[in-house]
Amino acid sequence: MLDTFFATCPQLLFVAGADGHIQRTSNSLDRLMGEGSDAGLTLSDLVHPEDREALQEAWARMQEGGAPLHVEVRLRDAQGGYQRLSCDAARSPDGAVVQGGFQPIPVEERHRLRGLFLDTMVEHVPAVVWALDSSGTFLYHDGKLLESLGLRRGHFVGGNVWDIYKDGSVEVANHLRRALTGEVAHYFSESRGIHWENWIIPIPHVHEGQEAPLPVLGFSIDVSRARNAEDALLERLAKIEQQQEIIRQLSTPIIEVWDGVLTLPMFGILDSMRTAEVMDSLLDRITSSRARFAILDMTGVEVVDTGVAGYLIQLVGAIRLLGAEGIVSGIRTSVAQTMITLGADLSQIITHRNLRAALASCIKAMRRDRRSAD
Repeated sequence: MLDTFFATCPQLLFVAGADGHIQRTSNSLDRLMGEGSDAGLTLSDLVHPEDREALQEAWARMQEGGAPLHVEVRLRDAQGGYQRLSCDAARSPDGAVVQGGFQPIPVEERHRLRGLFLDTMVEHVPAVVWALDSSGTFLYHDGKLLESLGLRRGHFVGGNVWDIYKDGSVEVANHLRRALTGEVAHYFSESRGIHWENWIIPIPHVHEGQEAPLPVLGFSIDVSRARNAEDALLERLAKIEQQQEIIRQLSTPIIEVWDGVLTLPMFGILDSMRTAEVMDSLLDRITSSRARFAILDMTGVEVVDTGVAGYLIQLVGAIRLLGAEGIVSGIRTSVAQTMITLGADLSQIITHRNLRAALASCIKAMRRDRRSAD
């Protein structure tokens, strides 16, 4: 008789020893948990680890005082997940066994818990939570931040969002319209001196058998601290970039040492990237000043990389195309040896021992050209 009852009963029933070890389960409970999943286990082994302490405390109270056990737990199912259920149990008259069962938490209780979760969130999270009906009327308006904004909780309930924010951002209005037609919206905005990250989520519902315009749930969180930190970082990066540009200009100053003669003193390590930047700056200056000569003084250059010789040849060729003459001066012995080792052919470039010799050569050439013109 008892076997038939456990086999056919739709309830999730169990019989356990006083120590909590499972002795028998109904077929319905077996199907939920998976056949044989309770073999040799205690009731605590079947629930979520975070719920075991609460179950054990309730079990101990039942054993001590004899009052029935009632506790909400998450019970492991056959798929390895957990289902939230209510567990009720009582001792047998002789105290040898405990008889009980699991059952779904009533809808009203689930609603109560959801309301509790929402209340807890709006009480502690720095955010504003709100809801609109399909016409844009506020159904809910609450959140920890409202008081700091000078608003009472529920301040806009009953008001229409289009009236309240009629002078607001067009972009925000577009997000609201899309959400009210069923599209999730996620955007950033600024109002009342606060930077907001916003979500508007449609809540589908059915009216007269057909899906109808929703209400929507809105969630706005204060991200001012993160946004201010981001703005400060961007400002700092802009300053660094500006400083780097100044340093680049100072490190490659183009000086007009004589009428029609430009000189570009170069220092330190000369790499391909820096040489490319020099090329652009020098060519622009030659064009704007209509210079006749451009002297690249490498007296202060200590090291060159493999691409520099090629860039120098290109630069001198580009200078000639502009109607000027490119001259290189002050190549150190170590730099010259590096270029020779790299196989650089500088035979097409006019070179001089130092800047003075290069400048003298330029002046001499200009005087010669002037005499020829006369």
